[in-house]
Amino acid sequence: MRWGRVALIAIPLLALAALLVLAGRSREADGVSIPLPAPAAGAEGPLPPITPARGENPPLVVIDAGHGGRDPGASSALGGEPESRVTLALAVAMRDALVATGRVRVALTRSDDTYIALEDRYAIARRLGADLFVSVHADIAPANDQARGATVYTLSEVASDREAAALAERENEANRLGPARMSADPNVNLILIDLAQRESMERAAEFARLLHREAEPLVPFRPVWHRFAAFIVLKAPDIPSILFEAGYLSNLQDAADLQSPAGRQRIAEGMRRAIEAHFARRFLTRGG
Repeated sequence: MRWGRVALIAIPLLALAALLVLAGRSREADGVSIPLPAPAAGAEGPLPPITPARGENPPLVVIDAGHGGRDPGASSALGGEPESRVTLALAVAMRDALVATGRVRVALTRSDDTYIALEDRYAIARRLGADLFVSVHADIAPANDQARGATVYTLSEVASDREAAALAERENEANRLGPARMSADPNVNLILIDLAQRESMERAAEFARLLHREAEPLVPFRPVWHRFAAFIVLKAPDIPSILFEAGYLSNLQDAADLQSPAGRQRIAEGMRRAIEAHFARRFLTRGG
């Protein structure tokens, strides 16, 4: 369904793209053009289970618990709990909150302490045909233990500020444990990918605003709560994707909230409200 909308826009451009290719000219896109990755290791392996939901063809959310396995992520200031465990507990709480209402289907990229390469995470979402991708993380600020609050990141090839760029580099560093798996695509495919990417980025930004609105009564956010970075996990060209930093493990209050059942439930409830509002809005926009 998603590519059907893109194709209606893209078909008139195919002839133009073909002419450019024949003429030997290279195309430089105005926006973010991201080549589709080659199949990653394990990309054809078993897919995670999807929870059921009410209605005909309900939307699907893929929730990605950051880090895992040989990549534990940051350590908590409260007892040294690794980020990989914190994010998995949060992802499970989010899934359970959504399952309880039965309005959307949910899949987790991982349900245990397993390492998954960054490209494989969004590859799972693409193979499942996800309508929304949420990658869950927890931040650290070693030089400032007073820093606290949640942040929502959406894709940008140029990070919105120095802090966002540094965070993106830290997270992307995990993927350097294995080789890069990107491949070149023809110019015609770049046009289609660019169109899909533009739509996905717009919808991701809309969801970021909804998440802030719906979760703010339950979850503290940073003053600058929406930032842009080139996280690898956000680069699925056809799925609206966000990276949610749920709080700071380097802050004792945030760490306590992230590691307590009550704190996780508040975060999960805020995420549930935002996800259901997002799909309700999309449904109304389509006219039912």
